[in-house]
Amino acid sequence: MKVSEFDYELPPELIAQEPVEPRDASRLMVLHRKTRQIEHRIFREIIEYLEPGDLLVLNVSKVIPARLHAKKKTGASIEILLIERLEEGIWKCLVRPGQKVKKGTELVIDDELSVVCLGRGEDGTRILKFQPQDDRLIFEKGRTPLPPYIKNEVPLERYQTVYAKEEGSVAAPTAGLHFTPELIEKLREKGVQFAEVVLHVGIGTFRPVKVEEVEKHKMHEEFYQVPKETVKKLRETRERGNRIVAVGTTTVRTLETIARLPEQEEYVGKTDLFIYPPFEFKLVDALVTNFHLPRSTLLMLVAAFAGKEFVMEAYREAVKRRYRFFSFGDAMLIL
Repeated sequence: MKVSEFDYELPPELIAQEPVEPRDASRLMVLHRKTRQIEHRIFREIIEYLEPGDLLVLNVSKVIPARLHAKKKTGASIEILLIERLEEGIWKCLVRPGQKVKKGTELVIDDELSVVCLGRGEDGTRILKFQPQDDRLIFEKGRTPLPPYIKNEVPLERYQTVYAKEEGSVAAPTAGLHFTPELIEKLREKGVQFAEVVLHVGIGTFRPVKVEEVEKHKMHEEFYQVPKETVKKLRETRERGNRIVAVGTTTVRTLETIARLPEQEEYVGKTDLFIYPPFEFKLVDALVTNFHLPRSTLLMLVAAFAGKEFVMEAYREAVKRRYRFFSFGDAMLIL
């Protein structure tokens, strides 16, 4: 399968540069897989499509202020993006320009914080040791790690779901950005159940696909955790015959990872599961997601879930109707 099959034309002005207020006022495209019907709604109306007993599964990973600005002793500017914590104060990072940071290179962030490069990681990353080795101090100096297509500065709390609590992501699980505490409360009142997983969004989620054939792409590993309570709720939902609704592609990857493992009380590990058509979904019945970049692994996952032709048709419709795309864009509900 060619990566070009997941390409589409997107006018640049449809890339959302800031979030809608309130969060649940974004638009919602509803896709019905069985009938291939498409509806156009507002996100808060998602409540009409969820039934008592349905289980909404949320990724409660929290975005860290992962972008830092440093200088070499020569005065050259270096951008640092924290990718994965190896231990307190030691991080796997992306640096730009990379060729200027070799093993032993010293960088200064400010009077309180400096960095030394311990060496290269895989795929162009660098292992950086901060002095002092204090993650709290590093986070104080960091900025919101917004994707490169967003040109405006946005406060970290707005690039965060309202239910985020486990620090570790370097990009937001954006499907959850549309939920407000009020909407969650209304869903609970209706009888919709909630469960939590953690998948810390890392480099793998936003790295471009550089191969021509989809099957040759390799995903980076990302840390996930599914607690006992969630495992119990997943089993009970299945037994009741209700639907498991994944909020976001990261939640889908977490659930479909554990669906392929021996039964356990809880799950912790790393996943490099790459979902593309055709794929047999074992746990996820419905999906809340955003509109993703052309040729991306996220778009491939959505195409595997709803059918490639149907999804590409829906994307063309979204462009025609001027939906807003990517992290701060509108949402899609696939039933």
